[in-house]
Amino acid sequence: MMDYETFCTIKKLHDQDGLNCAQIGKEKGIDPRTVRNWVAEERYRPRKTYPKSSILDPFKPEINTMLEKHAYTCRQIYQHIQELSYKGSYNTVNRYVNKVRPRKSKAYLKLSFAPGECAQVDWGSFGSVNVGNTRRRLSFFVMVLCHSRFMYVEFTVSQTMEHWLSCHQHAFQFFGGVPSRIMVDNLKSAVLKRIVGQDPVFNQTYLDFSRHYGFGISACNVRKGNEKGIVESGVGYVKKNFLRGLEVMDFSHLNPACKQWLETIANARVHGETKKVPTEAHQQELSHLQPLPLHAYDIGAIRQVRASSQFRISLDSNRYSVPAEYAGSSVTMKAYPDRICLYHGEQLIARHTRIYERNRDIENPDHPKALLEKRRKAKVHAIYKRFLALSPRAEQYYNALAEKRFNPTTHVQKIVALSEIYGEEAVERAMEDAFFFQAFSSEYIANILEQSNRKVEEAGVLHLTRASDLLELEIAHPNMDLYTITGGKK
Repeated sequence: MMDYETFCTIKKLHDQDGLNCAQIGKEKGIDPRTVRNWVAEERYRPRKTYPKSSILDPFKPEINTMLEKHAYTCRQIYQHIQELSYKGSYNTVNRYVNKVRPRKSKAYLKLSFAPGECAQVDWGSFGSVNVGNTRRRLSFFVMVLCHSRFMYVEFTVSQTMEHWLSCHQHAFQFFGGVPSRIMVDNLKSAVLKRIVGQDPVFNQTYLDFSRHYGFGISACNVRKGNEKGIVESGVGYVKKNFLRGLEVMDFSHLNPACKQWLETIANARVHGETKKVPTEAHQQELSHLQPLPLHAYDIGAIRQVRASSQFRISLDSNRYSVPAEYAGSSVTMKAYPDRICLYHGEQLIARHTRIYERNRDIENPDHPKALLEKRRKAKVHAIYKRFLALSPRAEQYYNALAEKRFNPTTHVQKIVALSEIYGEEAVERAMEDAFFFQAFSSEYIANILEQSNRKVEEAGVLHLTRASDLLELEIAHPNMDLYTITGGKK
């Protein structure tokens, strides 16, 4: 329908600016025929619109009456008016019922909390993020103190029990204390089973953790997320304010950036509900929080694993080494968010930094040493056996080497190597010669082999000079001036 302002604009463009109907229609997004009709008008006349008749019109009073009595479904209403000779479609009935049905909104109580009484906690998810050379699902943990709205946020790439408990510990340290109770959703890390009308069955590990820190657990009713609306709003606030438009190159950058955001924005703003700054309200709430225990709860997730023949255990598609002597053994693994510890019985045998990339092999350089030493000893033993086979007196020669040389094994290795070059028979003869000369060393054996293998050229015919040639020799006279006495002096 044409309004008065648009009519005035069309008349101005046509009468004053000289545009034709097609140009006006293109500029204003109006059909040129509509422009032509309104240009022909001298003044603006609102045109009457007549509602279109519908095949449903005779049945609308009946539909209205049914909706006022009971909350009938569209299908029930459609079936009823069909009995009254309605011939139209179900979609026509559905559109009308949705238009006229009175909408009901649920009523919720506004919850209020005393200082230190309660905190609400939940996980949030936001796509994926680079972790080294792979991508992992990005999660973030949110805990909010219900009275002050003071908020803690921590990003993780896993929602396992050890991460769940670790985030709790970090939140308590951030708050400077522990609230009296924590409200949780029905996630498996907190609630194992929830049946309507019965008390929830809590995860035993989380229950032990709550007893250690002295807080109670309150689980929301099934499909009643509104009961923890404070933390739900916090999750949405993180997505809208911190994460929206944020380009994250690597996971390691997230938590430092989030810490600064909490200090300068999230906890420093005037909260829309309380009209107070969360940081200032937290200072008043701090004295009502329970103190932290002297010793932190051990949050390591314990499981039994078996080391492979390559002395490795697997976690999150990565492989971690244990000492080689534990290959094939059953070991106990305690997984923490930042490290893993491996035990054999009660003895700690390995400790690694936990890696969140995929298909990585992490080996401690000390772990294969025992295997390498075992292999080295086996190799030395094999060489010693070959040495003993060279000569019946090889064992006596080795004992002499051990007495006179600091490293007899090295000499044995070299003598065996010489047998591959000169042959075993030659080395046997050289060893006999060495006994004769009392020369106990691989260098002596090598020298004897070299001398025995060297070819000596036979002497040639001796040619003597003739005696007459000796008579023709001329000897120069010596210079006697050196012995002349001058001035009475030599």
